Amino acid sequence: MRRELEDALAAAKELPPDELPRLLGDLEEVRATAQARLMTPSAPAVDDDWVDVEEAAALLSHSVSYLYHHKFPFEKRVSGKLLYSRAGIRRYKNMAKVS
Repeated sequence: MRRELEDALAAAKELPPDELPRLLGDLEEVRATAQARLMTPSAPAVDDDWVDVEEAAALLSHSVSYLYHHKFPFEKRVSGKLLYSRAGIRRYKNMAKVS
C-alpha cells in the first residue's frame, strides 16, 4: 500500500462508526480526482500517433457507430475526420482494467 494511504487505512480501522461516512466521501474525492487526471488529455507524446475511427474501434473493441456517438477525451477532428490518440486509447484501456 502506498505510504500516503496508510493514515487513511488506520482511520478506517479506528474512527467511530458515525465518522466513517465522511471518511468514505473523502476517499471518493481522492479516487474521482485520480480518475479524472487519467481521463484528461495531456499533450501528445512525441511518439504518439493518431489513428482513424476504424482502427480506434478495433483497438477499443467498439463499433465505429459507437465511436461516432460517444465522445472520448483522446479524440480530435481534423478537416472533418475523426482521429484518436493511440497513447490515449492505451491509457483509457489501462484505466478500465483498474476500475
